[in-house]
Amino acid sequence: MALPNESKSTYSPTEVRDEWFTWKERDPDAAETVSRPSLSYWQDAWKRLRKNKIAMAGLIFLILLAIMAIIGPMLTPYDVSDQNRPNQFQPPSLTHWFGTDSLGRDVFTRTWFGARISLFVGLMAALIDFFIGVIYGGISGYKGGRTDNIMMRIIEILYGLPYLLVVILLLVVLGPSLTTIIIALTVTGWVGMARIVRGQVLQIKNYEFVLASKSFGTKTKRIIRKNLLPNTMGPIIVQMTLTVPSAIFAEAFLSFLGLGIQSPYASWGVMANDALGAILSGYWWTLFFPAFFISFTMFAFNVLGDGLQDALDPKLRK
Repeated sequence: MALPNESKSTYSPTEVRDEWFTWKERDPDAAETVSRPSLSYWQDAWKRLRKNKIAMAGLIFLILLAIMAIIGPMLTPYDVSDQNRPNQFQPPSLTHWFGTDSLGRDVFTRTWFGARISLFVGLMAALIDFFIGVIYGGISGYKGGRTDNIMMRIIEILYGLPYLLVVILLLVVLGPSLTTIIIALTVTGWVGMARIVRGQVLQIKNYEFVLASKSFGTKTKRIIRKNLLPNTMGPIIVQMTLTVPSAIFAEAFLSFLGLGIQSPYASWGVMANDALGAILSGYWWTLFFPAFFISFTMFAFNVLGDGLQDALDPKLRK
């Protein structure tokens, strides 16, 4: 917004000061807007994210879920693997808040212990995908040429591998365990992250500030770390928020098939598998709670990812 009498080409310092105070007295709101410090990229993104009510609801749900995953099993006197046959299939009550399952185990305790497993698997898969995908995609996009062609052909080969075949082979070699699930999810899971990072780097590497760094003889690692990666963090963060629910669902699916976490430990997939026979007999709570948290956790991560995509998109900044 220009000062009054903007047709005048030059002002002395005294005239600028007088014009400013005159304008401020006439329009204090506009003057405050001009004098207010501008928001940084991340401050502006957070401000716009807060305006997205659905995304904020998803974020609040995930924060509460993480808190309950930590303290939930401590709120009851029952252990995750405690069995009490005479107490089986008790409906939700003040004694057992989520009821009990076919072995008399407390569903409330097992639900929050399962949240620990599911969130841990999802976050670990996202972090591993982040480190491998960012390094691989950053090098491929920055180097370009023959190096990029070779690295992209490797990605295409990995992308074409049947997911379940890889999981089954790893389970045969390593045996069913939490570690095996994480390895299985990340063997080819980082491919999507690498492609996104490569595409972003291909765009940014020809910008003026990157070319200026090259002209000063800056090393490749420093250019990638200081110039390229900070400018690709928006799409990377969005991709990570979408990777977590995919990993959680994959873990639940594998555990449901008996290829993941093994009893007596609990995950939402194991609990859903154990509840299959019980649900037909009317013991709905054994399946309802793990299915509810699987569904809402995936929904929360997806709406948060959509909100972050809108908030971090520079094209939508006003």
